[in-house]
Amino acid sequence: MPVITNIEDLRVLAEKRVPRMFYDYADSGSWTEGTYRANEADFQKIKLRQRVAVNMENRTTATKMVGLDVKMPVAIAPVGLTGMQSADGEIKAARAAEKFGIPFMLSTMSICSMEDVAAATTAPFIYQLYMMRDREAMANMIERARKVKCSALVLTLDLQVIGQRHKDLKNGLTAPPSPTIANIINLMTKPRWCLGMAGTRRHTFGNLVGHVKGVSNMKSLASWTNEQFDPRLSWEDVAWVKAQWGGKLILKGIQDVEDAKLAVQSGADAIVVSNHGGRQLDGAQSSIEALPTIVAAVGDQIEVWMDGGIRSGQDVLKAWALGARGVLIGRAMVYGLGAMGEEGVTKALQIIHKELDVTMAFCGHTNIQNVNTNILLPGTFPTA
Repeated sequence: MPVITNIEDLRVLAEKRVPRMFYDYADSGSWTEGTYRANEADFQKIKLRQRVAVNMENRTTATKMVGLDVKMPVAIAPVGLTGMQSADGEIKAARAAEKFGIPFMLSTMSICSMEDVAAATTAPFIYQLYMMRDREAMANMIERARKVKCSALVLTLDLQVIGQRHKDLKNGLTAPPSPTIANIINLMTKPRWCLGMAGTRRHTFGNLVGHVKGVSNMKSLASWTNEQFDPRLSWEDVAWVKAQWGGKLILKGIQDVEDAKLAVQSGADAIVVSNHGGRQLDGAQSSIEALPTIVAAVGDQIEVWMDGGIRSGQDVLKAWALGARGVLIGRAMVYGLGAMGEEGVTKALQIIHKELDVTMAFCGHTNIQNVNTNILLPGTFPTA
């Protein structure tokens, strides 16, 4: 077993162990993948100020995210097909998050259902919702989230139409994989993954199959999904979801100040500055570049989070310094899960937390609540 010291080590191991189509699904962006690459690269441009001769004892990275106590300002992002990175992947990731003390978000397009995750964990998790044309199905899904005691609802706003991801098209992405010759040959090189999948009954979209009219298998699901993602999504629909849910509501996919202001007017509890991991509008700003302007505009009125490009604890600290009161990690979690299952997710969280803690100390702070742009070298970070 190789020595794992950073998220890149987990990525390399995941690439070896996860079938090609599912590794590519997570590790790719739309079109040229320019925004996907920028999400990471723009963090590297931001430089830190090292401080010395400061008492670095008794450090804490603890804070709150929408009122929830968290060990660090990090939550696991809602990632579709997580259960195809490793058998029962959503359950494994949720357990790791609960033990570590951070929130877990479950995607509508998960393999394990919300009921599966609730039965396997004790901490309430956050459920992520896509707006569908079938309002009855939406209302039922929201009611199910209420029944399993989800702590908040995330409504994703930037998937009204689906961005073209070349790798998914070339791989013929399905869950479970289609029995093509190429897939069979690739699966033969992934015995660990195959053994895990043989031991679970969860092989398709658990939140949808059996819960939505006309969806009983992968074929009918694909047809339903293509028809159901709602391009008409409006702020009136956001109000409808808020009324149906009645609890804490987080709006994900905000990249523009005007949309951030509308999100505040909607009565949401938090927004996530996000470009969907570079998987939707290629050519959009990186999330970290878009963050400061949005924080300046609405940060005193609503809790602002961000995602996209977080690969280290240093990235978390930089985002916090620029005003994000929480970040979501998707790919970093997926790499850990694909590499080593639940243990790998825990390892990813440990790596990020240690990097966050040590970097904060080197920048002269022992409490994350006191960290601001003063830890960043002037001229190296985006401003409002």
